[in-house]
Amino acid sequence: MGIHDGHREKMRQRFLSGGLDHFADHEALELLLYYAIPRRDTNPIAHALMERYGSLPAVLAAPAEDLEKVDGIGENAAVLLKLVPQLYRKARLAEAEQETVLNSSERAGAYLLERFVGETHEVVYALYLDRKGKLIACRHLGEGGISSAGLDIRRLLEQALLTSASAVILSHNHPSGVALPSPDDYVATDRAKSALQSIGVQLADHIIVADNDFVSMADSGYLL
Repeated sequence: MGIHDGHREKMRQRFLSGGLDHFADHEALELLLYYAIPRRDTNPIAHALMERYGSLPAVLAAPAEDLEKVDGIGENAAVLLKLVPQLYRKARLAEAEQETVLNSSERAGAYLLERFVGETHEVVYALYLDRKGKLIACRHLGEGGISSAGLDIRRLLEQALLTSASAVILSHNHPSGVALPSPDDYVATDRAKSALQSIGVQLADHIIVADNDFVSMADSGYLL
């Protein structure tokens, strides 16, 4: 048994018996890193991560290439740190989509805030709804913004037809932190509305997400 094996086993048993509720943030990181760094004391590495980023959420949101700048964090550990929150998010979204009704901007906005967690660059999604506003599918339409080049109208329509949607909510994020629509956002909204109307589908909203905030273009009166 190595010098750290006894401590590791105690930490594992502590977690198995009581979960993470009574773990300090650095202890939770220390435990997680056991599974990527098998032969090194991960306690000082966890402390170094907390000192560099300031909080557990900031550690888990950091880019993989930046995480690897911390002494002791190699590619495997960086991938693990990125994988855990993304796996949790994926599970949460899959669970939510089973019986999700998005018949108001508040409900749609809350769903999309969760969807965009951890996104550091512009991403475009479309939510496909049935007649009662129930979510049929959420589809990734592209990256790099919603300008004319960034919005894939063909895919938007294809997915509407494949899902037999009655309405669509278009959404993208502003990583800059400001959720107000830009001139490109208005142009993209008009293009999407016109294209969807041509196949008998309503563009119910275009929601812009930034940090913990969102703006509904339907609420603003633009899609009346």
